Amino acid sequence: MFGRIGSAGFLGIVLGMILGFGPAVRADRIKDLAQVQGVRTNQLIGYGLVVGLDGTGDQTSQAPFTVQSLKNMLAQLGVTLPSNVNPQLKNIAAVSVSAELPAFVKPGQTIDVTVSSIANAQSLRGGTLLMTPLRGVDGQIYAIAQGSLLVSGFGVQGRDGSKLTVNVPSAGRIPNGATVERSVPTLFDQGHFVVLNLNEPDFTTATRMVASINKMFGAGDATVIDGGSVRVRAPTDPTQRVAFLSMVDGLKVDPGSAPARVIINSRTGTVVISRNVRVSPVAVSHGSLSVSVKEQQSVSQPAPFSPNGQTTVVNNSTIQVNEGGHHMFLFDPGVKLDQIVRAVNEVGAAPSDLVAILEAMKEAGALHAQLIVI
Repeated sequence: MFGRIGSAGFLGIVLGMILGFGPAVRADRIKDLAQVQGVRTNQLIGYGLVVGLDGTGDQTSQAPFTVQSLKNMLAQLGVTLPSNVNPQLKNIAAVSVSAELPAFVKPGQTIDVTVSSIANAQSLRGGTLLMTPLRGVDGQIYAIAQGSLLVSGFGVQGRDGSKLTVNVPSAGRIPNGATVERSVPTLFDQGHFVVLNLNEPDFTTATRMVASINKMFGAGDATVIDGGSVRVRAPTDPTQRVAFLSMVDGLKVDPGSAPARVIINSRTGTVVISRNVRVSPVAVSHGSLSVSVKEQQSVSQPAPFSPNGQTTVVNNSTIQVNEGGHHMFLFDPGVKLDQIVRAVNEVGAAPSDLVAILEAMKEAGALHAQLIVI
C-alpha cells in the first residue's frame, strides 16, 4: 500500500494511527511476536591474552600455548626471546573472547564482550585483556576488543589445600569492550516486501497478524506464507520503510493459545502445567514404599567360670517396611489445571510424586498434553 501513496498520504496514515488506533485488550505487539527476516545478530569470537593477574593465571608447564602466544605477541612488539627460554609466568592467561554483533551496528560503535579462560587459570579477577581481534564465521575481523575485566566470582585457597569459590572466577565481561570495525550488510532495504518470522510458529497467530495489518493499511498488503511467516508489502524508500515497520511493530495482535504442555525438570522436580491441559476420566492411586534397615552391635559374655568362653560382638539387624498411605482420587472428564493441582495437593504428594503421577497418566492415555522432560 505504501508503494502506491505519496508523502501526504503516508503522513496521514501515521497521524491516524497515533490518534485513532488504541491498544487492543489482551493483545501483544507484533514487535513481541515476530522478527523481521534478515535483521539478526551475528556471533564473533577471538583468542587473546589476559595479563595483570595476581598469581592466578595459567600454569604454563601444562598450557604451553599460553607461552607461545606471549612469545608471538612480544615478537610483534620487537622483543625477541631466545628459543630455549620458556617463561614460567603466573599472571597471564589464555582466553576466548566472544561477542554478539547487533543488526545495523556501524563502525566506531562499541559492544560488550565475554572473556572465558581456556586453560587452567584459577581466576581472571583484576586482569586486563590485551588487544584481541574478533572474527565472524567468514573469517573477517569485525571488532577489536580490549579492556579491564569485571569478574563477579572469586576464590581463596589455604596452604592445606582447602579452598572456597563463589560463582565462576574464570570468566568475566567487559562492557563496551569491543569497537566495531566492520558492519554486516543486510537485505533490509531491498525488494518490495518484508517477511515477519513468528517467534512461536502458530497458524492462528499468523492469520490474526495478517488481519491486523490489512485492517490498518489496506486489504492485500499482508499475506500468510506459512504458519511461521507473514509477507508484508513495504515502501522501497528506506525512510518510509523504517517508519512503516515502526507502525507495524506497534500493532496489537491477540496470539493463538499455546499447545497444552506439561514441562518437567527432572533435576529440580519443577513441574509447569499450561492452562489448556485436560485429562480423561481416570482413577489414580499413589503410595510410597520405604524400607529401613538398622544395624546394632551387642556384646556376648560367656557363662561365669566357663573354661572355653570368649567375649564376642554380635550384630543385630532390624528391618522395617512402611508402605505409606495409599491415596486414590478420581479425575472427571475435562478436568482443568487448578483441579489437577488441588487433587494432588490434597493427598500430600510432593513434586517428585506429581512427576510420577503425570508420567503414569500419560502412559495410560488420560493426559491430553505434550509431556516434555528437560
